[in-house]
Amino acid sequence: MNIPGPDRRAVVAGGLAAGFGAPVLAGPAEARAMYGLIGKMTAKPGERAALAAILLDGVSGMPGCLSYVVAEDPADADVLWITEAWESQDAHRASLSLPSVQAAIAQGRPLIAGMDTIAETRPLGGHGLG
Repeated sequence: MNIPGPDRRAVVAGGLAAGFGAPVLAGPAEARAMYGLIGKMTAKPGERAALAAILLDGVSGMPGCLSYVVAEDPADADVLWITEAWESQDAHRASLSLPSVQAAIAQGRPLIAGMDTIAETRPLGGHGLG
């Protein structure tokens, strides 16, 4: 029997969001078109802390950046994981020309042994993404 009431999908989505503390998106995921990156950066031996400090210095104020997280890999003393969320892929591209980002690249490059883009993502939402 079909009982009139609120849309089941809206109730389920709202219940999941309330249960996990995540926001419910106001519209389709495509409307937000966020852009994300997950990268792995390997520092030269013994340089991870210095490289992390460079990556973390001056990360505020990047237009369009919703989240920029630098994390140590507990299983590898030389690896950092960088997780980024941007309003758009264009905002990410534009950030690469900022003087602060260019300075960080120049300062950090000698400390880097390797870099891998693990994944490009399309963030749907989450805590801290507005």
